[in-house]
Amino acid sequence: MKNIIFLVANFVLLSSLNGQEVILNSGGGDYSAIKIKTECVNDEQRQAIFNVIQENRVDLEQRNILQKSVQQLIPHPLFIWPVVKNPSAPYSNVWSISNYVDHNPNYPNLVQDWACGDRTYDTSSGYNHKGIDIYTWPFSWYQMDNDQAWVVAAADGVIVGKNDGNFDRNCAFNSLNWNAVYIQHSDGSVAWYGHLKNGSLTSKSIGEFVQAGEKIGVVGSSGNSTGPHLHFEVYDLNNQLVDTYQGTCNTWSSSVDSWWINQKPYQDPKINAVLTHSQQINFNNCPQTESTYLNDNFAAGSSVIIAIYLADQLPGTSGLIEIIRPDNSVATSFTKTFTDFYYGSWWYWTYSSVTFNQPGVWKLRFTYLGNVVEHNFEYGTLANQSFIDTPFQIYPNPTKDFIVIENKNNIKIKEIKLLDLSAKTVVNYDSMERKLDLSGLSWSIRACD
Repeated sequence: MKNIIFLVANFVLLSSLNGQEVILNSGGGDYSAIKIKTECVNDEQRQAIFNVIQENRVDLEQRNILQKSVQQLIPHPLFIWPVVKNPSAPYSNVWSISNYVDHNPNYPNLVQDWACGDRTYDTSSGYNHKGIDIYTWPFSWYQMDNDQAWVVAAADGVIVGKNDGNFDRNCAFNSLNWNAVYIQHSDGSVAWYGHLKNGSLTSKSIGEFVQAGEKIGVVGSSGNSTGPHLHFEVYDLNNQLVDTYQGTCNTWSSSVDSWWINQKPYQDPKINAVLTHSQQINFNNCPQTESTYLNDNFAAGSSVIIAIYLADQLPGTSGLIEIIRPDNSVATSFTKTFTDFYYGSWWYWTYSSVTFNQPGVWKLRFTYLGNVVEHNFEYGTLANQSFIDTPFQIYPNPTKDFIVIENKNNIKIKEIKLLDLSAKTVVNYDSMERKLDLSGLSWSIRACD
């Protein structure tokens, strides 16, 4: 006799929906990640960093790890972008820029960035922002908790300083130390990577070599910080601050040309994410992790929240949003017009269940400025639900050559698989037949649900 070991069935709810579309609610708008402007590193901390880096340089030179004299004729490095997406993260991009270097030495509220704009800040104490603030978007704290935004070396170099073990969920000015990595390049310049997540720093030690693109940490909020972001600050061989961007209002001698392989535009509109949610997102108060309610599998009868997340949303632009059925027909589509500039923005629409009149894999598609991002989600399937919730009968059990499968619910059986102990499929019927032929199986297997 043959008993059954694993019966894996993919069930689909029968539906009588008529294809109507109902939007229950919608909303969204501006997201300002770093609301309070503070000096990322105060003067005392900055001088202490310079001192430690210099001490480490001398030690590494004595050990012939660094050259004792660096020729200024060596060209400066060309950087790649220092923040990348963890490949497992469900986004297209994970960042936007909140601040550049301030070129106006006066204060307060007297600022000018490399492009002659005001995407920077100063403080009443006389601090002029000295780096680039790259914040994570969407869901900054959620990204930090799940290591979804990686900090990578922007250029080849040698680690000349590290700080770790500092609290990383700061939301305001506090004069605490940050977690950071400092990398010296072949021309003697040094890049600072600050505010990293506690415990995320590379295991490599001071004096070890890192390659461009190598992961050196995770974006966090350690030190003087109001939310997760990377503070990227660069100094040349003579400890002169470098603004890595070439632009009309960057006249510093240390920055006569761009330090980027591909300098990003001042306004860089992009789609950061296209997602579906089971409930309305709650960004919560800093430093609480956002309640994302991310969901890609919806039971029949559920409403679905679709959402888009943009960086550098440009006024006067628009995007096309499409919800596509499993048969590739378009259930609904509309154009969203944007009237304001936002560093980060989010928009959502809640659709009732009557929109989703086909069970299976649906697609949410967003097209913006020639870029297309798609997100798949399942609707009306019970593939991930317990058989206890969808009773069915298998008889006779034990059986000889055939078994019969019946259910008394409003479901149909889409697919039947029979697996052996090694998870190899030995019977696979993609049909509506109720009778399953086991005559070709010669071993005894036991039944389980």
